[in-house]
Amino acid sequence: MTAPGRRSSTFTRLLRHGFTDASAAERLLDSAELMPVRNDPVLLEALGATADPDQALLGLVRLLEAQPDPTARRELLDTLIAAKPLRDRLLGVLGASVALADHLARHPRDWHALVTYEPRDLHPGVEEFERGLAEATDPVSLRVAYRRCLLAIAARDVCGTTHVAETAAELADLATATLRAALALARAAAPEDAALCRLAVIAMGKCGGHELNYVSDVDVIFVGEAAEGADEGKALRAATKLASHMMRVCSETTVEGSIWPVDANLRPEGRNGPLVRTLSSHLAYYQRWAKTWEFQALLKARPVAGDIELGEEYVAALEPLVWQAAERENFVADVQKMRRRVVENIPAAEVDRELKLGPGGLRDVEFAVQLLQLVHGRADVSLRSGTTLDALQALAAGGYVGRQDAVQLDDAYRFLRSMEHRIQLYRLRRTHLVPEDDADLRRIGRSLGLRADPVAELTREWRRHTAVVRRLHEKLFYRPLLDAVAQLAPGEARLSPEAARERLVALGYADPAAALRHLEALASGVTRKAAIQRTLLPVLLGWFADSADPDAGLLNFRKVSDALGKTPWYLRLLRDEGAAAENLARVLSAGRLAPDLLMRAPEAVALLGDGDGGGLEPRGRDHLEQEILAAVGRADGAVQAVTAARGVRRRELFRTAAADIVGSYGTETHPAEADPGALVDRVGAAVSDLTAATIAGTLRAVVRDGWGEELPTRFAVIGMGRFGGHELGYGSDADVVFVHEPREGVGEREASEAANKVVSEMRRLLQIPSADPPLLIDADLRPEGKSGPLVRTLNSYEAYYRRWSLGWESQALLRAEPVAGDEDLGRRFVELIDPLRYPARGLGDEAVREIRRLKARMEAERMPRGADPKLHTKLGPGGLSDVEWTVQLLQLRHGHAEPGLRTTRTRAALAAARAAELISAEDAEILDEAWVLATRVRNAVMLVRGRAGDTFPSDGRELAAVGRYLGFGDGMVGDMLDAYRRTARRARSVVDELFYGG
Repeated sequence: MTAPGRRSSTFTRLLRHGFTDASAAERLLDSAELMPVRNDPVLLEALGATADPDQALLGLVRLLEAQPDPTARRELLDTLIAAKPLRDRLLGVLGASVALADHLARHPRDWHALVTYEPRDLHPGVEEFERGLAEATDPVSLRVAYRRCLLAIAARDVCGTTHVAETAAELADLATATLRAALALARAAAPEDAALCRLAVIAMGKCGGHELNYVSDVDVIFVGEAAEGADEGKALRAATKLASHMMRVCSETTVEGSIWPVDANLRPEGRNGPLVRTLSSHLAYYQRWAKTWEFQALLKARPVAGDIELGEEYVAALEPLVWQAAERENFVADVQKMRRRVVENIPAAEVDRELKLGPGGLRDVEFAVQLLQLVHGRADVSLRSGTTLDALQALAAGGYVGRQDAVQLDDAYRFLRSMEHRIQLYRLRRTHLVPEDDADLRRIGRSLGLRADPVAELTREWRRHTAVVRRLHEKLFYRPLLDAVAQLAPGEARLSPEAARERLVALGYADPAAALRHLEALASGVTRKAAIQRTLLPVLLGWFADSADPDAGLLNFRKVSDALGKTPWYLRLLRDEGAAAENLARVLSAGRLAPDLLMRAPEAVALLGDGDGGGLEPRGRDHLEQEILAAVGRADGAVQAVTAARGVRRRELFRTAAADIVGSYGTETHPAEADPGALVDRVGAAVSDLTAATIAGTLRAVVRDGWGEELPTRFAVIGMGRFGGHELGYGSDADVVFVHEPREGVGEREASEAANKVVSEMRRLLQIPSADPPLLIDADLRPEGKSGPLVRTLNSYEAYYRRWSLGWESQALLRAEPVAGDEDLGRRFVELIDPLRYPARGLGDEAVREIRRLKARMEAERMPRGADPKLHTKLGPGGLSDVEWTVQLLQLRHGHAEPGLRTTRTRAALAAARAAELISAEDAEILDEAWVLATRVRNAVMLVRGRAGDTFPSDGRELAAVGRYLGFGDGMVGDMLDAYRRTARRARSVVDELFYGG
């Protein structure tokens, strides 16, 4: 007898054998059912070897209690102690699955299914499972027989008799036998329907691929034909009834539960399409309407039930179409887009626990393997397997995947599938979520052989394998391309040149031969540079392929690498700072402007690093002006000074463009900027500040070179148009007017000559051909336009505006703001023009009519011949001109009374008009959206083409690149144009009401 307060020796032994509730286990061992064997060491050892000893013991007691009589109970105990195979199988199942323990308690004689231990029993196929289901006469008895067969599969699985791939194949074979049995029940219930038709059941998904889970929807497609002499319409209706009945037999819940849902949604048109089609109807759909993912799904198509001959005809008819799928436009992008969509639909709280669909999960391996099968399977029939691991092995054998990569992916896939099996087996529920409870994790870990610290070991292994999949998922496509050209591992199977070209074309490369040459130049050799680039290129190639112009991205990377490859900081930057490599890939493949700016001074690539992208933050006006003026001060002469200023401008234009591209595309760690208005404002402010600082530096250089420290006249530059509004784009000229005021003692003529010489020299220096982009200064908005003097004194402006000013000039002055030169003179110029642009009495009716007439004439006269007005971002309906003239009319009318309207910025003025209730919130939002979109299109055109434009490009690749910048994926050019037309059309309706109708 155990002394009070002391643990019994049994209690201690139970803890040592892995029981977590030793007290409860002691009580169960003392039960009458187990009394004959409670002290048998064999039983305790066997229980301790299970995934959950407490659960196994409880299940055993329940099974013994359920035996019909003492004789049956004694038979079970004797066999349990004497026969190790039964003991391991039965207790292993009881410790891993409460659902199968429940089944055994309901059907206490089914433990006999685990007694047989013969070679043919170790690896049963469809025939063996059909025999196991043969006695089922209705849905209930079919469920009981199915669970009995499942019991044997689970026993072999948890005891290690079969590995995970064999278990998955057995589950698929059991599903095949079950579908056949269910169809037989449906035929028996409606023999007249069965006589009218031929019906084939095609397994899809994991069942078709011979890799089913314990609990999964069984995906199928039905093919029907009329029996000889039967009417096709009646035959299809009969086949549909049979198919529906078969699905119900498997799916409906009975007293014995359900088997699994049969899902026919992979059929043509999904749930909206007919359940059963003829073979010719299937073929017509796939030839005309099918999407890329539907061909991907057909990789696993396999006839399993019904008319097998018809099913084989179906597979043979569609097979050629499957292997042509890789030739479809945007093929790889479509597959990857589908994968991203799956991840995006996972609830945020579950994404880290998603074993199947999450990043680094099972679906990543499956998608990658299927993608490579579709690319190369047309030419290599050895790749045409519906089973993931078999296909992966074939890809490695053919050199389409690196052998080491394939081994690591195989290991990861097997581990993740084993986890998935154990999670589902517990309650036989369809789930792919890793549980959070430690008890569940402990059971899963122990079932996988992790016994020292099951929870920690399981978590560590799970994360390790997930990380491997994430790392290899993208690399899988690109690493063999490098191996094919670098030729560094003798004896390793590698891609043939033709296979390499096939893969590059599928990935979106228009010139695969050139791409292979670039890869060879970048990856060949044994230098440190080549080694680092071989490490980087698999990831970079993926990012290039994710752009509208992969060829340009790769070519530009080669150019940058040729220029900087020998500088240690460049390779270190790309290797050690993850953001830098991705940012570079985005910038190099997004169009011509940013790469052109970078090629002129490749060292600017350093801006792409700096941790979280701080290097791409635009610099403020003061910082820029300080740097430029310092460079001017150090220069020897005006030419050298302005060259330095233009060099800073080029670098900062690259910084701005790169930040814009990265913000628009997003990266793996930072999603794309959700507010397009913020991107527009950032670019407008950055380019305007940069232009102002460059002009200020040029002015300082010209004055110093010609007059020393002081010009004979005070001189100021006034920004106009988009420059004054802080809304400059990449391709904008700098609209300005120049004002001067003679200093004391300086004659009018001398001052005027000096001012004109300054303007002339500034314009010349800023346009001298060089490696840096020119800065064009446009002074056409000055009084009298091109006919008027280039520079005027402040008094001359005052006299002109008092006597001759026209309505359009007051409107143009709404955006006037001093940007460089004498600050006091600039301030006084603003004081001079404020009464003109914000008139105290607003605008009279005649002035309003004149503005409307002027705008109408401008629309008619300036629209380029042949241009589509609906897609012209500046002059078209709902474009920039429409929005800006509407806002400016409100400013002219109400600016004197509403201080908020006294701004040179369009969006700020629009917000002020809304706040003052001069425009409804809805109308203001419509105009703002249209203005932002039109501005972004113009910026995109400049980034993509390297030259300014007001309309969408006609070239397909350039148009797709504009779409990517605007957030439209591959193949969505039509959606982009429709979205622009829709946005502009709504804006024009508002303009018609506010500008022309008010």
